[in-house]
Amino acid sequence: MEAEKIDCAVIGAGVVGLAVARALALAGREVMVLEGEGGIGTGTSSRNSEVIHAGIYYPKGSLKAQLCVQGKQALYDYAGQRGVAHRRCGKLIVATSAEQVGELEGIVAKARANGVDDLVILTRGQAQAMEPHLQCVAAIHSPSTGIVDSHALMLSLQGDLENAGGMVALKSPVARAECANGAIDLFMADGTVLRCASVVNAAGLHAPLLARRFQGLDPQQLPTAYFAKGNYFTLSGRAPFSRLVYPVPEPGGLGVHLTLDLGGQAKFGPDVQWVESPGDLVVDPARGDAFYAEVRKYWPQLPDGALLPGYAGMRPKISGPGEPAADFMIQGPEAHRVPGLVNLFGIESPGLTSSLAIGARVAQMLA
Repeated sequence: MEAEKIDCAVIGAGVVGLAVARALALAGREVMVLEGEGGIGTGTSSRNSEVIHAGIYYPKGSLKAQLCVQGKQALYDYAGQRGVAHRRCGKLIVATSAEQVGELEGIVAKARANGVDDLVILTRGQAQAMEPHLQCVAAIHSPSTGIVDSHALMLSLQGDLENAGGMVALKSPVARAECANGAIDLFMADGTVLRCASVVNAAGLHAPLLARRFQGLDPQQLPTAYFAKGNYFTLSGRAPFSRLVYPVPEPGGLGVHLTLDLGGQAKFGPDVQWVESPGDLVVDPARGDAFYAEVRKYWPQLPDGALLPGYAGMRPKISGPGEPAADFMIQGPEAHRVPGLVNLFGIESPGLTSSLAIGARVAQMLA
């Protein structure tokens, strides 16, 4: 079959794929986004906390730290210019025992190393003046943390892409690829062959598996995919909080935290549940039992029976249980020796916050 020639293909129409495609299109490239599902952002992008992260917890110098801090500023600017609903509501990181108070200084120092210098340590009284229903010994206030309507953001990114001459092709799953002779041939599930000068694998949960179907790419260069499910429980009734509330981080995750949506609805989560399949998205109501004890450490008045199973998301991990969290892996030709190919692996949180910065980084790599 004769291959159809295109300049750039971005595989995956989640928030990161769309941000990458937009950046490439604005740089003058001809871009087609290939999405296997029937709509944009149906995977990780639609099953998260919708939080704009400040860039507090990531190791100094990591891609997560750099791209979160750059991406946060870019995202606030973009949402403001485009009228994408968002709110810079701030968040409190709460120490609920005397042992945790010492950890607050370390969190502030880590944030400062990442260029986040607006954190303030609060006494119990100061924290309770901001959130009267909160119980804590001390807390950190992060004023630049916020929330965003992720779907409106994705629609806006898609609009920018299309205005710049790019397009999104839905129900267009890529089956495999061949990398040879300075081009990348994508073999689509429907039999079409696309000959691309550049390809960005932004397939999220499926990115490592898809990369293994790229002939000419050394499998030794590819990470193993792990799946960490995050269950959310929604609060029936209104929450008495106007800011996000996070416990001091614990090994493996950030603890059961309270996030709000733009309508003021509260949800708790996500927890960390390692699973075998990225499609395992049903919330087991029994997991809610453990949430009550965790939430009551900082909100003792949580009523019995107030937590309802909400939804689950899936983190596209490239580090397994018990291993230190891996950094984002933005793998270009200098790593895998295939000209024109960029693989995006392990783009979990803060991927939404970092999306515009990731887009700029990838466009630069393929310039």
